[in-house]
Amino acid sequence: MEYPEVKPVKICVIDDIKSVVDMITRKPQWQEYGIEVAGTALDGEEGLQMVREMKPDIVLTDIRMPRMDGLEMTRAILEFAPHCKIIILSAYSEFSYAQQAIRLGAMDFVKKPFSLEEIVNVVLKAKALCLEEREEQEKIMAMQAQIKESLPILRQEYLTFLMQHRTTEPSAKARWEYLDIPLAQENFTVFIVEIDHFAEKYGSQPVQEIELIRFSLQNILEETIQAWTQGVIFREATNRYVCIINGGDPHAAGLITEACCANVSRYSRCTVSIGVGLCVAAIHELADSYAQALSALAYHFYTGGNAVYSYASIVHKPRAASHYSVTAEQEFLFALRSGNREKSRLVLQQIFDELLQLDPLPAPQYVENIGYELSFKICRVMLELFPYEKVQPLEQQVNQLKNRLHPSLQEIRSLLEGLCAEVCRWIEEERSVESTRIIQQAKAYICANLHTSLTLEQVAKQISLSQGYFSNLFKKVSGISFQQFVMHEKMEKAKTMLIEGMQVQEIAMELGYEHRRYFSEVFKKYTDMTPSEFKISYLGR
Repeated sequence: MEYPEVKPVKICVIDDIKSVVDMITRKPQWQEYGIEVAGTALDGEEGLQMVREMKPDIVLTDIRMPRMDGLEMTRAILEFAPHCKIIILSAYSEFSYAQQAIRLGAMDFVKKPFSLEEIVNVVLKAKALCLEEREEQEKIMAMQAQIKESLPILRQEYLTFLMQHRTTEPSAKARWEYLDIPLAQENFTVFIVEIDHFAEKYGSQPVQEIELIRFSLQNILEETIQAWTQGVIFREATNRYVCIINGGDPHAAGLITEACCANVSRYSRCTVSIGVGLCVAAIHELADSYAQALSALAYHFYTGGNAVYSYASIVHKPRAASHYSVTAEQEFLFALRSGNREKSRLVLQQIFDELLQLDPLPAPQYVENIGYELSFKICRVMLELFPYEKVQPLEQQVNQLKNRLHPSLQEIRSLLEGLCAEVCRWIEEERSVESTRIIQQAKAYICANLHTSLTLEQVAKQISLSQGYFSNLFKKVSGISFQQFVMHEKMEKAKTMLIEGMQVQEIAMELGYEHRRYFSEVFKKYTDMTPSEFKISYLGR
């Protein structure tokens, strides 16, 4: 394991007696103590210049020197190097000067005459102080580096807090300045950017792919905003960004957000919806603009995405009274019960058209709730006609959309139209089965009563239907008219009776024909042969 190289403590020695300088610098083995002699000087001015250049940690200086004494030099050194440890060398008679030097900021003094041991001890004491201060300074620098590194996170946390909570203006400004947020401290507009259909499009993508998409989108937004004004962007959720820009002009904010929307669509595979709040004057009011942007974003329920919606477009308009028609709803459900798909579709369209003609548009949640209410009413109507096991998948479709975050108006309408189509198909199938059962019942009655005249009115009455409805239903289900079917059944039975050897007169009577001649004419018209010819043709005699 490699350890970082320890920087040696540097010392400068200043005294007007060269022998003293030489003794202090050469006799002790300073390197063994981790101390480096950076330089020496023989007067105060030269010493001060040397200290400026060498920037030593410790200065050992005589109190009395030509050109500049130790007091004056101490004062000068501590002005530009306040952490430098100055040790004063003074004779007993100069003790008052040494005390003055201590008051100026010198670390210690050594009285002359002194021993090398005294010099070494006081220098090591200064070295210990230097190393202690170095360690403290390194801790401070490491802390500052950590703060600097975590500054983006701290900024985002604070900005997120400001979006949710009002605070006092002095507190907001102080924190804003501490975090060095790169915006002017007045006139803000907040807008929220949400990636359209994020879960459906990217829910199954790898994390790295999603991060790349989000990173590229943030870059596009940042570059777009920077072209217009100062702005800060931070992620609020997986699919959502919050943008704070400087400026109090609503028109400019509209242009910026429209440009953001267009550039995202142009330069990425995504589209976004943007909700824009009103301008606020101060930091502590940002929560107001954020709440307005969130309200505006909800109106993308109507657009389906790739659009900007401003709170200014709804805030000053009086809310229109609800135009949801209970009568239209009843008409819709009646059409549904009757299986009239086209009628139910038209009434459903009428219900939504009336809502969409309101200015301003109704709150999205209101329209969304109407959609879900109609959906569940469709399910309840179907439970009157079909078992729960058949209706349950319809309820699951409704709940699946209801559990989705921010479904669009188009998705609500598609759900309702799909439910209408499905239940009308069920009713039509049910009717088809019932119609077939009724016609089978009618055919069985006809076949059992071929010996009678079998009028349309007679058979319709037998199965409790009106004559006209029965006639149409019979042809729809069977593909032939009632009369054609009766004729077919009578003539086929006549063939069988002829083959069995019955006489024409007997057959005519058996099939409800009063006159043999009329029966023969009908038989020939049906088979292109007289009864006798058919019998000869079939039996060969």
